[in-house]
Amino acid sequence: MPQNQTRRRTRPATARQQALLAEVEELFLADGFLGYTLDDLAGRLRCSKSTLYALASSKEQLAVTVVTHFFRGAAERIEARLAEAPDARARIEEYLAGVADELGRASETFIADVDTFEPTRATYEFNSHAAADRIRAFIAEGIADGLFRDVHGPLVAEFAELLIEQIQNGTVRARSGYSDADAFAALSDLLLGGLQRDGRHAGDGGPTGAGVRARAAERDGDPATATGDHG
Repeated sequence: MPQNQTRRRTRPATARQQALLAEVEELFLADGFLGYTLDDLAGRLRCSKSTLYALASSKEQLAVTVVTHFFRGAAERIEARLAEAPDARARIEEYLAGVADELGRASETFIADVDTFEPTRATYEFNSHAAADRIRAFIAEGIADGLFRDVHGPLVAEFAELLIEQIQNGTVRARSGYSDADAFAALSDLLLGGLQRDGRHAGDGGPTGAGVRARAAERDGDPATATGDHG
């Protein structure tokens, strides 16, 4: 989830501004941002509006700044996770697990607000396209290394890009009821299950697949599946 491109600040943020930005990010991730005014934020954060204006020139620009900050931090944490991945299979699994974990921090309200507000939607879209490019590169690497079957590799990469686009634009969320985080986790199972040379399906009995199934079962009211009791 590479970071979006933004204009550079004319001056580096102070430690207080960096801390405040992190606080605003946590607030937005929990509650969304379209329902807040600057007065609301100043009251919740116990700071002046002028302090908020030091971060951005308007509430709308603050939303863009915070959403960009979220994706930038997510990108850095995901890249750190990839550092220990030994091969393309592990990189796909770790990358998509990282995306799922980062999006899992965000409430449905935040994701809905990001999708509603065009500038933040563009940020999410930019990062989704970049994620699709990374997955495509990992698949090509796995094929070149003999780790994945090369028969369907390019087609699977196309499917992955289309599905990531559908996750980002809210189609998967609307049609399936799955969160974006769970959809990215499930994508890992689908990709690796289709690419494996030995026919094993990624996530069978593993934390990613099991976690998605458990969350889906809990949402749908199936206590046996949610607790892992399959008889």
